[in-house]
Amino acid sequence: MSALLSVENLRIELDTRAGVAPVIDDLSFSLNAGETLSFVGESGCGKSMTALAIMGLLPEKIGRVASGSILFNGEDITKASDERLREIRGNDISMIFQEPMTSLNPVFTIGEQVAEVLRRHQKLGRKAAWSTAVELLNSVRIPDAARRAKSYPHQLSGGQRQRVMIAMALACKPRILIADEPTTALDVTIQAQIFDLLEDLQAQTGSAIIMITHDMGVVAEIAERMIVMYAGRMVEHGNVDDVLSRPRHPYTKGLIGCVPHLMATLTDSRPELTEISGIVPGLNEFGQNACLFASRCNLVGQQCVQARPKEKQFENTQLSACWHAESV
Repeated sequence: MSALLSVENLRIELDTRAGVAPVIDDLSFSLNAGETLSFVGESGCGKSMTALAIMGLLPEKIGRVASGSILFNGEDITKASDERLREIRGNDISMIFQEPMTSLNPVFTIGEQVAEVLRRHQKLGRKAAWSTAVELLNSVRIPDAARRAKSYPHQLSGGQRQRVMIAMALACKPRILIADEPTTALDVTIQAQIFDLLEDLQAQTGSAIIMITHDMGVVAEIAERMIVMYAGRMVEHGNVDDVLSRPRHPYTKGLIGCVPHLMATLTDSRPELTEISGIVPGLNEFGQNACLFASRCNLVGQQCVQARPKEKQFENTQLSACWHAESV
């Protein structure tokens, strides 16, 4: 069975004051129907940029796909026309954006904005689209949805605006749903409800989900596979259970070590929360022929700063781009 989405040797470049920077450097992965794939990593590692490339929403004039392909159902959408991308975007591939405060149009009611998606892609009439929009708002737990549909974004809380964004993304039951930190503004109870909603959609339609998150708990709960990104590169890839139980890259191990663990009783012997020293390198350092994590790694050796590590595959299909993968 061919993959629903196949990204092959993708390189995305951005024009910066210091020159051209490869914000995504030779990224390859696939996604099957009904599967949930999670991208994890610190801010600035390329997770959201990958999502924007799939949506055809790279920054105009300064951003471009320099090489590689993004195949959706066999069609290379990096070569698609703007008209074709508009047909795909919001209909076949949809995205829950990270920032609900700025993603909604302030001069239209939330009901109009959800209904617009249905009128554009599903060809529903104005009345039918409005009725369906209210149902969608109710499904994401907007209280008194029929009345709230007539509200403007500034009249809703941050959490409610995030739920409106989720309703818009789910409106056309997309074949691929990209969720970029979809529950950032929500409390844990609503977060659980949203994850249940996404899983219900997946069960009903066979949609694939790309989940972008910093939360390892979310990864463990809903994803089958995960990709760890660092400085525009994939440093580890594998089944969630394999990666979380036996990380093969020091960066992945560091991310897992940053997660606090509850203890029944607090004692003086409680282990301190570990942290990864340093910060993600600047864009002007991306693309170097070396391991970009070397300056923060306690396993660094001469080879790490002289050559880019090659991907090593383990028996459980786990991949790690680290010179010391077997000893992590």
